[in-house]
Amino acid sequence: MAGKACSSVLTSIKSSNLIFSTFLVAGIPGLEAVHIWISIPICAMFFITLVGNMTIIAIIWREQTLHVPMYLFLAMLAASDLGLSLFTFPTMLRIFWLDARELTFSACFTQMFFIHTFQDFESAIILAMAFDRFVAISRPLHYSSILTHSVIAKIGLAIVGRAMIAQVPLPILLRRLCFCRSNVLSQSYCLHPDILKLSCSNTRINSIFGLLMALSNMGLDFLLILLSYMLILKTVLSIASHGGRLKALNTCISHLCAVILFFTPMICLSILYRAAPRLPKAIYVLMANMHFLIPPVMNPIVYVVKTKQIRDKILKLFNKKKGTKNPEQH
Repeated sequence: MAGKACSSVLTSIKSSNLIFSTFLVAGIPGLEAVHIWISIPICAMFFITLVGNMTIIAIIWREQTLHVPMYLFLAMLAASDLGLSLFTFPTMLRIFWLDARELTFSACFTQMFFIHTFQDFESAIILAMAFDRFVAISRPLHYSSILTHSVIAKIGLAIVGRAMIAQVPLPILLRRLCFCRSNVLSQSYCLHPDILKLSCSNTRINSIFGLLMALSNMGLDFLLILLSYMLILKTVLSIASHGGRLKALNTCISHLCAVILFFTPMICLSILYRAAPRLPKAIYVLMANMHFLIPPVMNPIVYVVKTKQIRDKILKLFNKKKGTKNPEQH
């Protein structure tokens, strides 16, 4: 527990009352009076996230014709979005509806672990989808022989294994720290960098490990995605016909939207912290919320709108249900 980890720190502070055993998550600073109204769009977003991602998973699971690499990776992305939303939206709604802000260390570290794990999942799956698009465009004749079900399963296991290696040590390392400066987090959920700021212990090991894992996971993924699209663009430009180029690029639009939705808020937030450190806290909180809340909402919408096969299967499913409820009368 934190009390044992704080034994060396107690000698340097005057009162043990300064040692905290719980964290307080924050709402949106300066907008506390309208939290109940903010909860309405947040609740709507949560509903859309659940319905959209569960529908995509169910459709791909049911339809054998969709058991191909592109849609299997899409099902993984939907599952990751679903997991990420289940560990972010409910906490925010608890704050907005009940002003329930207190979390024990165990609850906070558990939430942090799952948020960062699903964040790593999403980043790696988006990279796998970029590889899928590269193979489909540059090696169309060998696509099915390169991305077999066995290869996809191995990619899935590698994604899970990498995330576990990166994230399992974080809550373990946090348990050795003492928290005595403040117990108020700046976000509506527990994040590793945010928790470290509240510690009065030596956090050097935690900071170095967290930074290395972030760079080697999401940082490397982003660079590899950029490389994939450079190779895709090179292949597309070598296609003789204008129509062929457009057709090839059109298959990448949905994935490009997923890349933009996931990485843009994170990059913008990093730039804001360095270029404009004195902006109101609400700006940073809203930007962080966009990174965690927007992709799970928008990804299923983008893929349903832009992917004809998914859209047709959903329409077919609803038409079948409608026909069952309203049989033809002669």
